[in-house]
Amino acid sequence: MEPIIEVKGLKKYFQTPRGLLHAVDDVTFSIERGKTLGVVGESGCGKSTLGRTIIHLLESTGGQIFLEGKDITNVKGKELKQVREKMQIIFQDPYSSLDPRKSVDATIREPLVVSGRYKKNEIDDATRELMEFVGIDERLRMSYPHELDGGRRQRVGIARALALNPDFVVCDEPVSALDVSIQAQIINLLRDLQKERGLTYLFISHDLSVVEHISDTVGVMYLGGMVESGETADIFGNPLHPYTKALFSAIPMPDPDVRKERILLKGDIPSPANPPAGCKFHTRCSECMEICKHEEPQVKDVGNGHKVKCHLYDEK
Repeated sequence: MEPIIEVKGLKKYFQTPRGLLHAVDDVTFSIERGKTLGVVGESGCGKSTLGRTIIHLLESTGGQIFLEGKDITNVKGKELKQVREKMQIIFQDPYSSLDPRKSVDATIREPLVVSGRYKKNEIDDATRELMEFVGIDERLRMSYPHELDGGRRQRVGIARALALNPDFVVCDEPVSALDVSIQAQIINLLRDLQKERGLTYLFISHDLSVVEHISDTVGVMYLGGMVESGETADIFGNPLHPYTKALFSAIPMPDPDVRKERILLKGDIPSPANPPAGCKFHTRCSECMEICKHEEPQVKDVGNGHKVKCHLYDEK
């Protein structure tokens, strides 16, 4: 099956007083239609920047972005507007991402109006349908964000993102700002919407259990790069990269009688403005070898699409 989203060697650098900050550095992956790629990693590893660069909220520094096989890396003007209708984002904070001066009705109908494709009566019908689709009561139609709880605000954000029937949606930690009980409702809503509309997700999260639940494939990011990726069952069942192993060792066990050895990383994350030579993880890796300090590892496919970027798996 041809991927709906494909990125090749994607880079996003920011100029800072300390030099170029490598927020996203040579990332390559693809997502098949109707599937979910979960992206995990520590804060500051570049997850959100990756999602925003793909949908052109940020412009890339290098690499290529393909949507349904078409190169959209450098689209501008009218062509960019058309591309953006096919790619949307659900933001992390449902309060700050909504205009406090706009009601629920005005927020959801705005993209329909801006697109210029709908008549007024069609916009009214579509707005009601979207509210019903994401579970917002009609009585809340003229409410403002400060009058809603976090779950309802996020439902408004989801309805806004889906207004123009996109094919691809970046979910940028869409449940991290919500209570646990509300998180489950939003996750179930996203899964139901995916089944009904055939949506494709890039799901960014710190919560590994949520990623395991919702994702078909998983990518693990460290300091701007993708260090491991593959099918969800393979990544969680057999993590290979030392960073992935450490990250997953922090997942709490539901059984209090089962104890799991926690892998504690030494040191702090290096600055993305001054990344270490060789493997970026070698300064914190307990399995660091001499080659790791000088030579950047290449991506290896160890089978079933399970890829890892680590010298431990160099061919002997």
